[in-house]
Amino acid sequence: MRVFQLCRIVAMIGLILLALTSACLANSAQQFAKTATTTISGDETVVTPSCSAYPCDASTCDMTQPPCNGLIFEENWDEFNLDRWQHELTMSGGGNWEFQIYTNNRSNSYVRDNTLFIKPTLTADHYGESFLSSGTIDLWGGSPADFCTANAWWGCMRTGSASNYLNPVESARIRTVNSFAFKYGRVEIQAKMPTGDWLWPAIWFLPKRNAYGQWPASGEIDLLESRGNADLKDVQGVSHGNDAMGSTLHWGPYWPFNAYMKTTQEVHGSFGSEFHTYTLDWDEDGITCYVDGNQILHVDPGDEGFWGFGEFDDSAPGSNNPWITSNNKMAPFDQEFYLIINLAVGGTNGYFPDEWVNGKGAKPWNNASPTAMRDFWQAKKDWYSTWEPEVNNGENAALQVKSIRVWAK
Repeated sequence: MRVFQLCRIVAMIGLILLALTSACLANSAQQFAKTATTTISGDETVVTPSCSAYPCDASTCDMTQPPCNGLIFEENWDEFNLDRWQHELTMSGGGNWEFQIYTNNRSNSYVRDNTLFIKPTLTADHYGESFLSSGTIDLWGGSPADFCTANAWWGCMRTGSASNYLNPVESARIRTVNSFAFKYGRVEIQAKMPTGDWLWPAIWFLPKRNAYGQWPASGEIDLLESRGNADLKDVQGVSHGNDAMGSTLHWGPYWPFNAYMKTTQEVHGSFGSEFHTYTLDWDEDGITCYVDGNQILHVDPGDEGFWGFGEFDDSAPGSNNPWITSNNKMAPFDQEFYLIINLAVGGTNGYFPDEWVNGKGAKPWNNASPTAMRDFWQAKKDWYSTWEPEVNNGENAALQVKSIRVWAK
């Protein structure tokens, strides 16, 4: 009898252990389903995230929640997340000989009331005015957060002289190159442009990898650019100040062959006085830009792709097509791009043409001048007051961004 009872007890314990083991296995399988599904394709095993990254597994995930609903990036500026946003540190001027130093300090870039501010300040306020013509700025840094990010065009170290002044303005340029990039999607950004002469705000995208070669072969997407001037007109009398903004694609086999004039459009509105919603729709069939839901630019290169669209057989005879290996007509815009937000000042590349008329005072430099930065600074009395540094903490001259959302396609 005792042996029989003992056997029953052992059997019951076995059943309990079996039930517990089954429950654990089921739970493990459920947890695995929430993180990954595995498919076999030939000899290749592909592990695809299920609920932690888009696209999700509809059988196990809540498809109404990010990222399963397609929302793969969201920035509401609850804080200034420096793991997400890297500051560029350089004086290079983006190849345009712009007049600003890009810094990482909370005078030039900061978050308040769920809004990003990128605000220009004067280098002379930091170092003293005589420093512009005699000092040395060394951005090489001593730790990863302080490393200069662009050495081209003497971007990491410069010494001022009587004719070659140091960059007279400090500002900021931030990017997601190390934290977020995407290919194809819908971007919505709420932003207000700065007001003040010779300010040049931009929200744009560059390729994470130069899959087709150096700029402009791998492309550039400018969702918006503007100018801070209140009264800036071309020779036909058309305004190009803070009541205007443009969207542009840059592309071509190599510099100077850049066919951006085929893919650019400017519109007018209250961009310097109000927030607007700027939208980019991008897929394997084309790129479309909107302001407040109104289309301003649509680009579809056609079946011959951007090589045929750019007519480079005629304009660049003998050149190689850098996109010929791609089966996608959207090449170079068929790769991952990252986001950039910046506020530049001036420059000699022609974004501020010499012949345009500025109502608040003549343009203080010539684009062909070797002393453009000095000439700009010495005319400070004409342009600095338009930045209204004593009004509203100088934030009328700041590029302001309230929100950014990116949905996958």
